[in-house]
Amino acid sequence: MKSTNTMVMEKTLTIDKPSVSDGALMWELVEQSTLDSNSPYKYIMMCEYFRDTCVVVKEDEKLVGFITAFIPPENPDVIFVWQVGVDSSQRGKGLASKMLNELVSRTACKDVQYLEATVTPSNVASQSLFRGFAKKQQTRCVVQECFSSDLFPGDDHEEEYTFRVGPLS
Repeated sequence: MKSTNTMVMEKTLTIDKPSVSDGALMWELVEQSTLDSNSPYKYIMMCEYFRDTCVVVKEDEKLVGFITAFIPPENPDVIFVWQVGVDSSQRGKGLASKMLNELVSRTACKDVQYLEATVTPSNVASQSLFRGFAKKQQTRCVVQECFSSDLFPGDDHEEEYTFRVGPLS
């Protein structure tokens, strides 16, 4: 009887700060998802001016995840997460949580005590992400109304709630 050996090659994931060339890749990932679309310029700008507070994950050379975030000048103890994107091939593997951990552990976040993000009521995945992050950090997740739906043009944007996680240790 002949034996067959099957070798499974695991692809390598790398978590890093973005380069400006990653901006277009972020935009492409968003365009293939249900995330709110921003201009390609927004992603390129985030990679250029906020690279220390943004995260990219690549599987070999393919971008499979990112976070765009910044520290608001008037709130230096807060890291505001603007967008979290995860490729469909990586969903359910804890990649978003790993990126949040990477983000808050960076030197740029040494004075950060709180992580904030705005989330719509229908975005259950993001609600779970931030509540789960708070639980793993053994801290609170406070949810408050942020932007009412009437602030947005048109009739198709839900209200946004602020998810505030912290204090972080």
